[in-house]
Amino acid sequence: MLVVACPGQGAQSPGMLTPWTEVDGFADALRRASEVVGSDLLAHGTTSDAETIRDTAVAQPLLVATALASLRALLGADAATDLASVAPRAFDVVAGHSVGELAAAAAAGVLTDDEALALVAVRGTAMARAAASAPTGMSAVLGGDPDEVLARLEVLDLVPANVNGGGQVVAAGALDALAALSAEPPARARVIALQVAGAFHTRYMAPAVDELAAAAATLTPRDPVVTLLGNADGRAVADGADALARIVAQVARPVRWDLCQAALADLGVTALLEVAPGGVLTGLARRTLPGVETLALKSPADLDAARDLVRRHAGAVLTPQESQS
Repeated sequence: MLVVACPGQGAQSPGMLTPWTEVDGFADALRRASEVVGSDLLAHGTTSDAETIRDTAVAQPLLVATALASLRALLGADAATDLASVAPRAFDVVAGHSVGELAAAAAAGVLTDDEALALVAVRGTAMARAAASAPTGMSAVLGGDPDEVLARLEVLDLVPANVNGGGQVVAAGALDALAALSAEPPARARVIALQVAGAFHTRYMAPAVDELAAAAATLTPRDPVVTLLGNADGRAVADGADALARIVAQVARPVRWDLCQAALADLGVTALLEVAPGGVLTGLARRTLPGVETLALKSPADLDAARDLVRRHAGAVLTPQESQS
């Protein structure tokens, strides 16, 4: 049983799309996505510097577009192919971390690529605007006793915005509280400040929820064609309207990737494939899902291995055209 995992903000890096431009149709897919979101994503993925792509309004559309374009490259699905017609033959489960939940929804057929991209453009801009309204941020807390970590965050009025499993919690809130956390971390824990613009997945993002909800109200989502896990609680979401509502709400609610991984274990998943820009979720899986084969789709050089993973774990039979794309 194979799960496709879609990474969240922070997975991007300068020049990450440069090797992908050699893949047939990939650059065209990014140009199309750029038209939808109103930003030159191909340039941001090839020539923009780290500071530019750290901008929430840039990073989020770039990540969703990259995830979907790399998935289509893997499956040999051009822009005219509805992912809902391909997904059930290629993977069994899909999940996304934070903004990756939008890419996951499109992969599961809940939204079209263009709908997911239009929503993420609203999401990224709205969250950037909300972040600018108060001096907030996020820090990763690595290690320590989980109960002691959560107790320390509560004392400082910080939110465990991402509970990722594998001894990793991301704290979010006011910058002065994060500074206090760094100065006096929980026992046996390290605190690393993250290069993000604000306290995502907390009450500070409430204005962005309202903006995203207005955009989502114009859509008619479809029910997922494969198992789609919600990142708020790791539960399978069978209804398209529920999936879309969760995408809106999670902007100001914590991401429980630990519960997603627990659900994957319960489902009996045997392999995890992280679409581009892969690496973060694969690393978490290696620490928390023993025995599950993992592969991060970091560059086109990984496509053959990824297709082999699909054949062995999803039981999918790719057509000759798909396997050679």
